[in-house]
Amino acid sequence: MRPFSRQRKGAQEPVQISERQGVRYLHLGGPAVQSAMRIREPWALELEYTRAMLGFLLFCPNPRDIALVGLGGGSIAKFIHRNLPESQLTALEINPEVVAAARSYFLLPADDERLDVRVGDGADFVRANSNSQDALLVDGYDAKRIVEALSSLDFYQACKAMLRPGGVAAFNLWGSDEYFPRYFERITAAFGEHVLQLPSEKKGNIIVFAFRKPLPNVGFTTLEKAAEIGRAALNLEFPDFVARMRHWNPVGERGFVL
Repeated sequence: MRPFSRQRKGAQEPVQISERQGVRYLHLGGPAVQSAMRIREPWALELEYTRAMLGFLLFCPNPRDIALVGLGGGSIAKFIHRNLPESQLTALEINPEVVAAARSYFLLPADDERLDVRVGDGADFVRANSNSQDALLVDGYDAKRIVEALSSLDFYQACKAMLRPGGVAAFNLWGSDEYFPRYFERITAAFGEHVLQLPSEKKGNIIVFAFRKPLPNVGFTTLEKAAEIGRAALNLEFPDFVARMRHWNPVGERGFVL
C-alpha cells in the first residue's frame, strides 16, 4: 500500500498510514505506532495495550455511558460498538484528519444512536460533562509524549468529576516516558490513591485504572470470575491481566488495596 499523509495548514501532526505483514498502522508525525488493524481481522484489537484498556470492564461490567478521549484508528471505539450493545460511546478527537483516516482506512463505522465521534478538545469535553460517564478512557499521545492538556492535575481531577459514583477511568501511559512518574503521581493525587497499574507485556504501555467511590469489589475471587466471563464473552486475556496486576499493585489477603 502507498504511504498516506494528510495535514491541514497550521493543524496537528500529519496523519500517516503504512502497512506491513498484513497489518495497517496509523502514525502521527513520526514512526511511532498510534493504532493498528490486522486487515483480515479488522474488528479485533491488534495492540495489547488496547486490550488492556478494556480491562476497565473487570470493575465496571455494564457501563451505560463511556467516553473515549483520543480516537486513533478507532480500534477501541469499533470494539466497544460491536461488542457492548448496551453501551453508548462518545469519542473525542481533536484532529479531524485522524477521524477521516479512521473511517477511510480502519473501518470505523458511521455515527448512530450508540456511537458519537466528535472533532473537538477532549479536555474541554471532560470538564464540561461532570457526573455523566460510567467509564472514561484516555489515550492522548502525539508523536513524542502525552498531550499536555491531558496530563495536568487539573485535568485528572476533572476526569474524576466526570465519572458517576462507582465509575472507572483508564489512562494509557508510556512507562518509558521520563514524565511517567509525574503523570502517575498526578492521577494518584486526583483520585485519592484509588488506582491500579496494568503494564502491557510486549510494549512499554502502562494502563492506570482510577476509581471514583464507591470503590469496586477488588477481591481476587471476584475479579478472577469476572476475568473468565470476560475472556469467554470478548476473547480478551482478562485472566492474564488480573494475574499481572497482582505483581504490580499492593495486595492484601483477599484482594487489591485501594
